[in-house]
Amino acid sequence: MAGIVHEVENHRLVEQAEQEAAEAARELAEIAHLRRGQIVVIGCSTSEVVGHQVGSWSTPEVADAIFRGLSSVFSPMGVYLAAQCCEHLNRALIVEHEAVPNGEIVNVLPQPKAGSSFATAAYKAFRHPVALEEIHADAGLDIGGTLIGMHLKKVAVPVRLKQNRIGQAIVLAARTRPKFIGGERAIYDESLKDGYPDFTD
Repeated sequence: MAGIVHEVENHRLVEQAEQEAAEAARELAEIAHLRRGQIVVIGCSTSEVVGHQVGSWSTPEVADAIFRGLSSVFSPMGVYLAAQCCEHLNRALIVEHEAVPNGEIVNVLPQPKAGSSFATAAYKAFRHPVALEEIHADAGLDIGGTLIGMHLKKVAVPVRLKQNRIGQAIVLAARTRPKFIGGERAIYDESLKDGYPDFTD
């Protein structure tokens, strides 16, 4: 009986993680005005999602669920995910090759205990996954305090989400915008305060 209860609880947790990840993605996509071809960096501690200290309780099935939830929003938009690995791989990233065709690829295969369960899930799900040491993403989601700032374009702008938790993990979000330069005499394009221009028209 205990085994059945545990299985039901696990199933509920996985479903909850997928739904909450999708909702966080929808909010970020709307607030950051994300569009086709842009990249969102995702840092995710499944340990934190299930209520343990980061790096101590990797949970691949939760990672798969979060990946599905995020992809259900970003993939139809043509927005790419970059899955940040853990510190054991120096926070390298797993991303679709077509998102970074000229990126400098490095050779590593993420594993749940050396890369993170989420990066491993991304590697399995992507069609042509590659690893990079760095990226300049247009927005980001930090699920469980994984520190994604090093992979965001300048200037990063905090985004407050209503869906500010996935499971028990705190979710922090960011978008980016171009720098203001030129000092007090400069005149600025007010439309760029909300992000980068869309030249696809």
